[in-house]
Amino acid sequence: MINLTLTESLQKLNSGEISAVELTRAYLNRIEKYGADLNCYITTTPERALADAAASDARRAAGDAKFLDGAPIAMKDLFATRGIRTTAASRMLENFVPEYESTISQKFIDAGTVLLGKSNLDEFAMGTFSKTSYFGAPISPWQMERRLTAGGSSGGSTSAVAGGLAIAATGTDTGGSIRFPAAITGLVGMKPTYGLCSRWGCVAFASSLDTPGPITRTVDDAGLLLNIMAGHDSKESTSCENNFSCTGPVQPILGDGKKLRVGVIQEFANVEISDDMKTLFEKRISDLKSMGAEIVEVSIPNILDALAAYYIIAPAEASSNLSRYDGMRYGLRVEGNDIYDTFRKTRAAGFGDEVQRRLIVGTAVLSSESYDVYFMQAARVRRMIADSFDAAFKQCDLIVCPSSAGTAMPLDSGLTPLEFYALDLFTVAMNLAGIPACSVPCGLAQNGLPLGLQVVGRRFDDMRVLQLAKHIETAANIDNRPTTIMGK
Repeated sequence: MINLTLTESLQKLNSGEISAVELTRAYLNRIEKYGADLNCYITTTPERALADAAASDARRAAGDAKFLDGAPIAMKDLFATRGIRTTAASRMLENFVPEYESTISQKFIDAGTVLLGKSNLDEFAMGTFSKTSYFGAPISPWQMERRLTAGGSSGGSTSAVAGGLAIAATGTDTGGSIRFPAAITGLVGMKPTYGLCSRWGCVAFASSLDTPGPITRTVDDAGLLLNIMAGHDSKESTSCENNFSCTGPVQPILGDGKKLRVGVIQEFANVEISDDMKTLFEKRISDLKSMGAEIVEVSIPNILDALAAYYIIAPAEASSNLSRYDGMRYGLRVEGNDIYDTFRKTRAAGFGDEVQRRLIVGTAVLSSESYDVYFMQAARVRRMIADSFDAAFKQCDLIVCPSSAGTAMPLDSGLTPLEFYALDLFTVAMNLAGIPACSVPCGLAQNGLPLGLQVVGRRFDDMRVLQLAKHIETAANIDNRPTTIMGK
């Protein structure tokens, strides 16, 4: 049963071929068998899962099934879950149990899903390999003996879905934290338009960039999850009115004489990527041409400056957001000689090295002597990038580019912080512009590991992004089940 996609499992549940309890037990057995090896969950909820599944079977028997009734999912441990600890993978929140439910997790409850547990991530979502987690890094189920990264910050979610320890998962994307890990684990990862999915109840990193989204095996599955996640939320000030809807398979956008202009970003042409990525990119572009798409070059003049702008804006917002963790109201508290000493000791003990590094950078760029020189300059670059995307979309309908420069690397690759930051080059600009982008598997490299392409669209063109991603998925036609764990 764990080889079924979300779409396939719902069909079998609705036909009565399998029950939600049977499906849930299959996933719980996988978690028991491989959970420690992959370290993809921080907290598992087997009793809650079986109760959810039994309730789902009862609703289906009564003819009152909900949209995703019985689907066993993982929830990134950044979304508050009432009565279940929510840690943000940090010592600071190691024992925090919310008394409220995030909007996104509540939507999944309302849709009838089964909660398997809370998935691992980089501490406060700050990282690229999920190595900054206080609970240890998750690993990729691909070539497990090599201990490859599952990416970050949503590495626990991608490890769980790729390894068959969840049928689908939620993630958040601040600078590529859904798309990069999805790309290197052979999955579909969608960063929706900023504001399409509510951030209420999601532990904040950088509020103007954080974007919840789905992580799944297929584009069709991503559409189903996004159908649940999207929608206006009056509790969240940046939530937008929208009419996103996807209640079945994603429909083709090419063929039958339909014309579509697909853009390729000129500025990425000279960025160093692996030979495998170059080859697969060219193959998939050729496939789109054969399907009737017109390929056009577009320019995003400041896109190579996006990385620098992002690593000023994001830490600055993190500095503000994480100031609430002071040992006074909730979370870790380390007693000091006075209140200021308690602040210092609590934050020194509660935050890991990477979080402290970003908080120091963020506080520095917000200082009175640096604000105009750094933060405001980065904000201007951000505006220029958004304007450049608007101009590019006058020449094309959608844009395609790599999701990463190459395949997954070993967790102990020894990269410096700056080298880690550089891995976000292909993804951060879309967060700065607030536009939708979906990473979709485009093929396997010669070393047998997956690679992904991004489809990028205008604001609120999320469905068209998924439609073009579906074409790339079909053309690539890879088996995204890792051999060593899926028993192929």
